[in-house]
Amino acid sequence: MHVVDSEDVVSILEYFKDLEDPRCPVNRVHLLGDLIVICILAVIGNADGPKAIGLWAKANAQWLHRYLQLPGGIPSHDTIGRLLAALKPAAFQGCFVQWIARLRGQDAADVNADEREIIAVDGKALRRSHNRRRGLGPLFLVSAWAVRRGISLGQLATEEKSNEITAIPELLGQIDVAGAIVTIDAAGCQKEIAAKIIKGKGDYVLALKGNQGTLHQAVVDYFGGHMENDFADVPVRTYEEVVKGHGRVDTLLYYQLSVPASLSGRKSWKGLRTIGMAIRMSQQNGKETSEVRYYISSLRMGVRRFAEAVRGHWRIENTLHWCLDVTFREDDSRLRDRHAADNLAWLKRFAISLLKQQTDKETIAMRRRMAGWNVSYLAQVVGISEI
Repeated sequence: MHVVDSEDVVSILEYFKDLEDPRCPVNRVHLLGDLIVICILAVIGNADGPKAIGLWAKANAQWLHRYLQLPGGIPSHDTIGRLLAALKPAAFQGCFVQWIARLRGQDAADVNADEREIIAVDGKALRRSHNRRRGLGPLFLVSAWAVRRGISLGQLATEEKSNEITAIPELLGQIDVAGAIVTIDAAGCQKEIAAKIIKGKGDYVLALKGNQGTLHQAVVDYFGGHMENDFADVPVRTYEEVVKGHGRVDTLLYYQLSVPASLSGRKSWKGLRTIGMAIRMSQQNGKETSEVRYYISSLRMGVRRFAEAVRGHWRIENTLHWCLDVTFREDDSRLRDRHAADNLAWLKRFAISLLKQQTDKETIAMRRRMAGWNVSYLAQVVGISEI
């Protein structure tokens, strides 16, 4: 890879120099770094699987030869597929840590000091990755998404959605949550997870449901009791906003209260300071729907910050999951090998992260198409200067 004499452009190969090569050394003709760079570039440039990556590389052979050594020529899609299956996902993702840190640090001076990063942790199934012959259901991925900057911080694969509870603490151990607000849905509302976030010097906003039966009911009753007299007996912070888009109008009402001393189990939740309620009333095609969600949080009183955290977690569906399903066709992937599916899923999440850093006015889908059409634009996305 051509190394540019600039503090702002780092050779992609540098991030992977310490990655152990899992391939058999016999008849090894392709350099590990070359193969990984091709995978990254191809996935950004609209390739969704090993075969498409191989075809993309062949179509852009002349351009790739300007940057990579390629002693064995352009690799076949079979070679790409074998590599993705052989790479250990944890080690592969670990190589991106410095790259991600660099992305998170970009334009930091332009960010208001009051704007804390919101890290949404959520799970998503790869629906067609099941393998009935081996008795395996769809692969389930838990992702950590930096909402403000649009960066995937990490992911962890599990065989079942029920394993999400054990996957979340492990994922949190791999990322830096210091100074951030971590949001997790009800499956992650666990005392150990809350304690881990506080230990990492972050704050949490955790959704409550029936899995925390006593606590959930206590919060519901506390809010319900005080709403009857319009919170005349306790200080309350409220905030309302209206969000329009895709033919739907959402009216969002947020309520925040300090944790009452009498709240059941209060002392067993590390850092617990406030409780919250969010009401979403939606109008679409003449129909009205509503939902109410309850939260526990380590945040101090400040309802707008609470609202930003809740709204930020809801946005993971639009900014990450929807993009993965529609733009990157993740649910169509039929990769049966778990390592290959995990590694390709990570490449797609990282590709979204890079595409979101572009400052043009195009959508992520259009930026991806442009990267596939124009190698100069692709070079800009990954931060390399053309030779």
